[in-house]
Amino acid sequence: MIRTKTNTKQDFKVKDISLADFGRKEISIAEKEMPGLMAIREKYAPQKPLAGGRITGSLHMTIQTAVLIETLVDLGARVRWASCNIF
Repeated sequence: MIRTKTNTKQDFKVKDISLADFGRKEISIAEKEMPGLMAIREKYAPQKPLAGGRITGSLHMTIQTAVLIETLVDLGARVRWASCNIF
């Protein structure tokens, strides 16, 4: 008999999901202002050089941090992030 476990618990919290579209627009703007990361993403994403890698970070969550995280994921890494919210 094969047993599978379904985990329905979420390990993240979104304060206001209605801001997601605005956030995506901000990330798109930031990508244009970060040509170095975007060049790395374009060149190496197809090869997935970080596949199998796990990266954990703890840094203020900014639009620029989001671009970094998305780049790491596009390169194949599994990413976990802890952030503070001083507001």
